Amino acid sequence: MPGSLHARVLNDLGLSIVSGEISPESTILAEQLEERYSVSRSVVREAVRVLQSLGMVASVKRVGMRVLPMSEWSLYDPLVIRWRLEQAENGRQLRSLTELRSAIEPQAAKLAALHASDEAAGELLALAARMRAVGRSGDLELFLELDIRFHSLVLAASGNEMFARLDRVIAEVLTGRTHRGLMPSTPHEEALQLHVDVADAIQGKRPADAFASMERIMSRTIEEVEPIWAGEPRIFLD
Repeated sequence: MPGSLHARVLNDLGLSIVSGEISPESTILAEQLEERYSVSRSVVREAVRVLQSLGMVASVKRVGMRVLPMSEWSLYDPLVIRWRLEQAENGRQLRSLTELRSAIEPQAAKLAALHASDEAAGELLALAARMRAVGRSGDLELFLELDIRFHSLVLAASGNEMFARLDRVIAEVLTGRTHRGLMPSTPHEEALQLHVDVADAIQGKRPADAFASMERIMSRTIEEVEPIWAGEPRIFLD
């Protein structure tokens, strides 16, 4: 129960801050949170500790906690990404994540074609083949699981540890798109084939082909979700 209470308080506070319901520079007392959620001081303290680690709040001695602006948040943390994607107005977060993927994943595929082990390359081919079968069946949850594994493995196979650590970011955006109904009910045949093409190019040690195929996957992704962020202003951090 304490863990469930902590998760509930943390999730609600995180969503409230991300949505702007609790605005930047606001100050909140622990007593207010205890009353709002009908929980103990220890539960509030633990939730606040996590928010502090994410750069979303700062503790102010004898005052409470002060909500920090987005420029201070850990924007790559999966929790922050999840909260931002859960907002009705999630277009800007989707745009930022998709642009990040478009910049990183084709290069990761190129490097994987140069450096991936035979084992990793073989696993990618097997995943791509299974994704094709599952995608055609319409099992979006299993397809999501395989899609996350595929893209995470490409990042890891690049041999770049910074790319590899973006796996949880990619997982959150793929999960968010699927669970919010932003994926086709059945993946397009071209998208399924392109995953096979990426894997085949990586196994065949063809970096230019791996780059081009992954770049096409990202272009298709943009085509599918771009209407969601059309007209949304860009974010410039102070």
